[in-house]
Amino acid sequence: MSVKQLHTLSVEDKIFKNLDGSDDWHIKGYEKRGGYKGLDKILKTAPKDIIEQLKASALRGRGGAGFPTGMKWSFMPPVEEKPNYLVVNADESEPGTCKDRDILLYDPHTLVEGIIIGCHSLGAKTCYVYVRGEYIDEADHLQKAIDEAYEAGFLGKNILKTKVDVDIHVHTGAGAYICGEETALLESLEGKKGQPRMKPPFPAGAGLYGCPTTINNVETVAQVPPILKKGVKWWTQFGRPNNHGTKIFSISGAVNKPCNVEAPMSIPLKTLIEEHAGGVIGGWDNLLAVIPGGSSTPMLSAIQADTILMDFDALREVGTGLGTAAVIVMNKETDILAVMTRISRFYKHESCGQCTPCREGVGWVWRMMERLSHGDGEIEELDQLFKVTKKVEGHTICAFADGAMWPVQGVLKHFRPLFEAEINKAKKKSKQNNTAKSA
Repeated sequence: MSVKQLHTLSVEDKIFKNLDGSDDWHIKGYEKRGGYKGLDKILKTAPKDIIEQLKASALRGRGGAGFPTGMKWSFMPPVEEKPNYLVVNADESEPGTCKDRDILLYDPHTLVEGIIIGCHSLGAKTCYVYVRGEYIDEADHLQKAIDEAYEAGFLGKNILKTKVDVDIHVHTGAGAYICGEETALLESLEGKKGQPRMKPPFPAGAGLYGCPTTINNVETVAQVPPILKKGVKWWTQFGRPNNHGTKIFSISGAVNKPCNVEAPMSIPLKTLIEEHAGGVIGGWDNLLAVIPGGSSTPMLSAIQADTILMDFDALREVGTGLGTAAVIVMNKETDILAVMTRISRFYKHESCGQCTPCREGVGWVWRMMERLSHGDGEIEELDQLFKVTKKVEGHTICAFADGAMWPVQGVLKHFRPLFEAEINKAKKKSKQNNTAKSA
């Protein structure tokens, strides 16, 4: 089956069958949709065999980095003196991203079942779910789903008489974007200031409370049960090699029908926007640019958006990334310089301040964007701005600074003439004012 044929999914092929909230999100609704069916069989399967199946599926993390899940799970050492932990990252704070929100709201048991299998596979008896602080209703639905799972015998001691023990705890953050970085999340979970840790040691060796820990995104963990139940062949029919499976895309901006939609990986971006989001406002010819994976990924030009496939490798080849698959569409009515300046301000505000290049550089870049987008400066400063973004990128403990620089690099790459036009317009206006004063 070719990639071109797979633009939509049948109901049976969807992992998140209640993503739109049209059905019952409680345990009875989930079981009616096939949830928890065959769980006992999976919990009787050896963890190493489960991990091998995940490796064969080529499932890659859905939180942004796209690291192979099976390989990540294989890093966890056997349980010895210290306990192993599974931590689920539900601190969804990337602008444009709202996929985990709807999973927690409308299909929380997909995550609960994934956690049960994940804990069994990793030798962990305890899982912590770190939920974004603003997600009040989402955390409430998740907690109710957990309570229902305990009552039904899917959580606790000796689950389904398989000798597997799993407990889940929900922890809400305080609204800090940086806590989406896995080690900053661990610091916050331990009650400390949310700042990234130096690596190594990596969390698999020394994570939560100094114990072996695996951290995965909500969507990643929730996708594990269907892969194990339906098989690798079913999963790999979607998407190109090394980019298999389904993905939730959050489509917003200048489209007629903003939405969250689960679609096959490697779907053409144009198809995704036209068929699932009602098309660009004003038509496809009115498209200006698209941010493909959340605000921290470099934008695509309209020409690139016409042919690009939505997967990890295709986007990396053109200098951007799939990220969280938050597609932000901008048409020709958009003031793109104002948008990118606002994004720069967001990253300036959210820097934890631990690393000097980020603490000082991100603020400097925002101030430069503020000036130059209004024509206040010299054209030569555009080159200076780009050089500074390259000096900040790759010189900090975590990838936050990289994500703060890439949007600026993207707008300089594709829309430098707009900056130049603003600068020339400001100079012309200044010259006219000076002439009028001297007259």
